[in-house]
Amino acid sequence: MSNTLQARPQAISQTPNAVVMVRPHRFYSNRETMHDNRFQVESANDQTANIASSAYAEVTHMVMQLGAAGVTVHLFEDTGEHDTPDSVFPNNWFTTHQDGRLFLYPMRCRNRQREVRQDILDFLARQYHLHSVTDLRHYGDTGDVLEGTGSVIFDHQARLAYACLSQRTQLKPLLALCTALDYQAHPFQAEMAGAPVYHTNVMLSVANRFAMVGLDCIPDYHEREKLCRQLQSTGKEIVNLSPAQIRQFAGNTLELQGANRKLLALSSSALGSLDSNQIAQIEKYADLLVLDVPTIESAGGSVRCMLAGIHLPAQQNTQPMTEPRAAWQPS
Repeated sequence: MSNTLQARPQAISQTPNAVVMVRPHRFYSNRETMHDNRFQVESANDQTANIASSAYAEVTHMVMQLGAAGVTVHLFEDTGEHDTPDSVFPNNWFTTHQDGRLFLYPMRCRNRQREVRQDILDFLARQYHLHSVTDLRHYGDTGDVLEGTGSVIFDHQARLAYACLSQRTQLKPLLALCTALDYQAHPFQAEMAGAPVYHTNVMLSVANRFAMVGLDCIPDYHEREKLCRQLQSTGKEIVNLSPAQIRQFAGNTLELQGANRKLLALSSSALGSLDSNQIAQIEKYADLLVLDVPTIESAGGSVRCMLAGIHLPAQQNTQPMTEPRAAWQPS
């Protein structure tokens, strides 16, 4: 692939209409990530088979719902031979951008680093106009990590990158990413129950016309006000989420372009935590696409984590990939 940077597209879209998903065959809660992910629940050893079966079924049904709503889903399989329990969350290891670039990210835990798949990269290069790959994984050699759109919430139209700093989201690779993209970094501190919020995307979701954010998770008044003003200055209506709603994954949502209207993909637990006023705020701009993923959520992530949005320009005749791929080796 050429490393030549391409000209910026004339029209920047915030909302993807295609995603990559990974269906796990041996799903379980990742013990390597449990120490800093307060959303995670440890799997019982005698329930391993049932948990894996339930997770497989949840992803399968989610793919069907997204497809029926007009979202293109490129589905890949993880049969489990490489011990990658969090592979269902592909948004953490790569992002794509409308100028034809793809970035690879340094992830903190060793078994998560094995999730990077050459077959997915090759597929995207065939199906889309992918001009260059920028590999940021060398930052991980010195302990500087940044976990994709778990760590970074992009406002592509305003060229902003929001990031809640934590053990999974560190400033050095964030600034390198923003320099490469010509985006402005907006780092801040957030916490729940006295511990840093491990991923930005559990407490902030930026859509085209609105943003869902847990402002009460930001302890510093000035940082909280600065984030609020920044979101409002870019034309976003703020849907403020309580810590209790954040714990139900109400912040872990993604706006997608459906067949007829924008959609907000969120879990049934997230929807159940929202009040009628918040729902009314969202429905001014997007239809709710409710997805039931309680087993996946036991691993500490929800709907947004399961969706790697594709912002690349499409080749002609792009097709959803919904059949298992050939065996792969971690990159």
